[in-house]
Amino acid sequence: MSDYYNAFEMSPVPVPGPDAVAPELFRGIYGMPAFVTIPTSDLAASVDFWTRGLGFFDLFSIPGTLVHLRRWAFQDVLLVSAESVPEQAPAISFSFACVLSQVDSIVEACRALRPDSVDGPRDTPWTTRDVTVITPENARIVFTAAKPFDPASQEARDLEAIGIRLDSR
Repeated sequence: MSDYYNAFEMSPVPVPGPDAVAPELFRGIYGMPAFVTIPTSDLAASVDFWTRGLGFFDLFSIPGTLVHLRRWAFQDVLLVSAESVPEQAPAISFSFACVLSQVDSIVEACRALRPDSVDGPRDTPWTTRDVTVITPENARIVFTAAKPFDPASQEARDLEAIGIRLDSR
């Protein structure tokens, strides 16, 4: 018996693969299991960057005070009006899933809006392609796309050695 539970059926993230298709933007209402709150001294500029650069949409707003942004289900961001923001990006980051076909367009859109805002993309040892974006509020946001998992790879052997077997979904 294994404690491993494959929960992809409850996730909006598609099974990794070169032809994975991003889910539609999710406009439904639910109890948010997690979200990030980001203070901004220029709400309009922040909303513009997050929507045009990162692909979020304005789900709900209180003019001049708060904008609730969303992308896929469970990818919620609250931009809140603040008098000031940190001068540097914080040491922590917040990550959002995407699919491989979205990485280049996120990079291009963000660089068009803020040329020095993007680091990457880069491939990771845990089989993702990541791009880090510093937003106008100096938040460090990582978009991470799963790459296809090769069951014959060294990564698969390493995981199996510690008791984790990733069978096809």
